[in-house]
Amino acid sequence: MRAVLRVLSVGILGLLAALPDVGATTVPTLTFVQQAKKADVIVRATLGTATTVTEGGVAYAVYPLTIAETLAGDAGSLPQSQGRPALYVMQGLADLPTLSAGQEVIALLYARRLDSPLVGFNQGLYVVTGGKVTGPKDGAGKDITDLGPLRDAVRSAREAK
Repeated sequence: MRAVLRVLSVGILGLLAALPDVGATTVPTLTFVQQAKKADVIVRATLGTATTVTEGGVAYAVYPLTIAETLAGDAGSLPQSQGRPALYVMQGLADLPTLSAGQEVIALLYARRLDSPLVGFNQGLYVVTGGKVTGPKDGAGKDITDLGPLRDAVRSAREAK
């Protein structure tokens, strides 16, 4: 019996050694302009209180959105919850931005259901505080802090798409 187990374990190790290297999935860092080009929908919205929804055995935190402004795309194409556009974020994912009810954001989103709806997996979310946005940079690397220049940057990126 030991001889059979030894042959099996050697065979399995040989098969594993022959497989290509498998590493962790990584997401390349995207500039704001690249994110804007990739986004299906870009909105300024306030996050509602999250609920948990399980679909197909997968649990999602679902944040309903109160859309203040659609900067690009069709907000109606986003996944819906209780008749409203919503962010469906798979629970348990690491490296996602902190999301909380009442938070105003600029969200660069994929319209289809994915683990994370944010463009670049975790990059396409910018917090708006007191009418100022934090994080995005224009094509020249300059901080965009006002909503007007942010709208211009989105339009410019989308026209170059």
